[in-house]
Amino acid sequence: MENQSKPILIPADFTVVAQYAIEAAVPFAKLTNTSIVLVHIVKKTAEIPDATARVELEADRASKEYGVHVTGIVREGSIFSTIGETVNELDAGLVLMGTHGIRGMQKLTGSWALKVIVTSKVPIIAVQTYPRKATVDRIAFPIDFKRENREKIGWAYYVAKLFNSKVYIFRSEPSKDRKIEQGVRTNLAFTEKFLRSKNIKYEIAVAKGEDSFAKESLQYAGEIDADMILITTTKGISIADFVLGTSEEDIITNSANIPVMCVNPRKSKMGGFSATGG
Repeated sequence: MENQSKPILIPADFTVVAQYAIEAAVPFAKLTNTSIVLVHIVKKTAEIPDATARVELEADRASKEYGVHVTGIVREGSIFSTIGETVNELDAGLVLMGTHGIRGMQKLTGSWALKVIVTSKVPIIAVQTYPRKATVDRIAFPIDFKRENREKIGWAYYVAKLFNSKVYIFRSEPSKDRKIEQGVRTNLAFTEKFLRSKNIKYEIAVAKGEDSFAKESLQYAGEIDADMILITTTKGISIADFVLGTSEEDIITNSANIPVMCVNPRKSKMGGFSATGG
């Protein structure tokens, strides 16, 4: 990989799920020899001094406990815009974010987490619980007809190269619509060719079409005991989507608590965290 100097950003709200995100970020930081930055967001300027002391104390504790370089910063604003802004400010390469899977909580639930995720130019890994292990051995990789699917393939390679993972491709059920089926086959062929060219292990399974593709993807991820699910978010997602819910939200809040890497539909090449592995 290229220069691994871009930091990993973690939203820090001092909850247990934020701690889970730190735990999950440590293997990435160690394997890429990069640092972790905890960012705590406040609503008022008056809150900054106390918040700074608290986040710096948390960063110092994490540095000593995990043996990686961790710093803490405070930014004033809203989590729904400030995370994305801080990614740009720090030129971060990756974000890990603790989320609450239970809907209705006044924390980062699925819909609110998605609202944060779509503001980031780099992938965000949503983490719901304590990491089962320090490796990512199996990556569940759903594929449908959308062209945006191709934008996450480089990130599958990135994670697979770091952890020597195997990619488990799960394609949507065969469609009678020629255009949709052609889109799926094109994306599948593209993905296979790329993974073969990079010597990444993979296998393919096909959805039955007995339920929504999102639900069957989650079922498949559970069956293979996936360590991560890799998805592309909906391009041009609207406020209505946040209100009504999306397939991405269902996956992010999955009951199996599998971490989900969310890639927004755009070019993903960020120096150290190069999605192309160049």
